[in-house]
Amino acid sequence: MPTAPLLSVVMPIYNEQEALPLTVERLRPILDGLGVDYEVVGVDDGSTDATPVVLQKVRQDWPEFRIVRFARNSGHQAALTAGIHRARGDYVVSIDADLQDPPEKIPEMLDLAREQGFDVVYGVRGDRATDTAFKRRTAGAYYWLMRKLVGKRMPNQAGDFRLLSRAAVEALKQLPEHQPVYRLLVPWLGFPSGEVVYVREERVAGDTHYPLSKMVRLALDSVTNFSAAPLRLATWLGLVSFVVCLVLAVYTTLSYALGATVPGWSSLFIGMLFIGAVQLICVGLLGEYVGRIYSAVQARPTYFVGYDSADDERAQDAAARDDERGTGR
Repeated sequence: MPTAPLLSVVMPIYNEQEALPLTVERLRPILDGLGVDYEVVGVDDGSTDATPVVLQKVRQDWPEFRIVRFARNSGHQAALTAGIHRARGDYVVSIDADLQDPPEKIPEMLDLAREQGFDVVYGVRGDRATDTAFKRRTAGAYYWLMRKLVGKRMPNQAGDFRLLSRAAVEALKQLPEHQPVYRLLVPWLGFPSGEVVYVREERVAGDTHYPLSKMVRLALDSVTNFSAAPLRLATWLGLVSFVVCLVLAVYTTLSYALGATVPGWSSLFIGMLFIGAVQLICVGLLGEYVGRIYSAVQARPTYFVGYDSADDERAQDAAARDDERGTGR
């Protein structure tokens, strides 16, 4: 096995044929200037454009660049998981390939972790002016809700741009999470942490891969994977509907006694709609949890790695050792 580098940079990639060359052009001088051994683990999440070709060209010119390619598209968090699990560095930084998170902050993260002994350094978005007003509001609501679930250990406006020590990485690898959401898992570990504040930039090229549907899915995964609060909410909704039913029962009895039962059809109709809606919400919440239990029981892997360029290096090293032994004989 090759010597483990000090730093690993994990980069989930999906259909980034336009952004990837610009990202490499900006990232490589920063890492070369650190003066330490490093590797970059580019995880291709089943790209369907020319991204695999671009990755191969990058690897030819950049020996420290490593390619991990999925057999099919599995999602951003799965790509992040594969990169973190396969990274060999003493410190692991995760960053997206769209340059919205500035790679210039990586040296600052590394220095802060080594000087202060932090196991986690979060990249905190101090300015999101480049995002739309709708995205800023929904992101604010998401972080407010997550801080209610996880507690104040979760930094506000901290995404997946972070540094992890080897101890934190090994702790994450031991967790039996089937669908991990690292924005919640990393703060939950409770390791000593620091923050680096930066200005979120515009996407360097291409279109966003996080539309509203994926944002909603991330929020749903975050809540259901990390808390049973929705089930308690279903219980409270059931209690509220029961109280409403009691009130409607009293109202219906009084209307019958006063001989005004016909005008009460509207309240009865509204009550039936309310109860039906609450029941559907409760059944839906239960279905989400049952579905996740079913998925966990199946124990299917969340991703399949079809190719890892590190395997080529190992094969070449093994062949070289065999040649040396043959020559020695």
